[in-house]
Amino acid sequence: MKPLNYAILKHFTKVEEASADDVIEALKGDYGNFKALKKKAVINALMTAEANGLLEETRFELDNNGELIVYYHANEEGAATINNYIKD
Repeated sequence: MKPLNYAILKHFTKVEEASADDVIEALKGDYGNFKALKKKAVINALMTAEANGLLEETRFELDNNGELIVYYHANEEGAATINNYIKD
């Protein structure tokens, strides 16, 4: 099993885009017991990946509670870098 942050990054090489909630939903089967699989920690991981050029923000929207949802994707170069360093 990969470290959680690696699994988060690899997820973006397999989807067009995703939000923190999408990532949590996709990974909860394998990582559901991890304390770091919480929304705040996942958002932090996504923002760090964006700051490092691995992910890009694609769009924003508000949920029914008025909470901001940010969607990210791995561009071609980011996905190549992720796949180069994190093998399946």
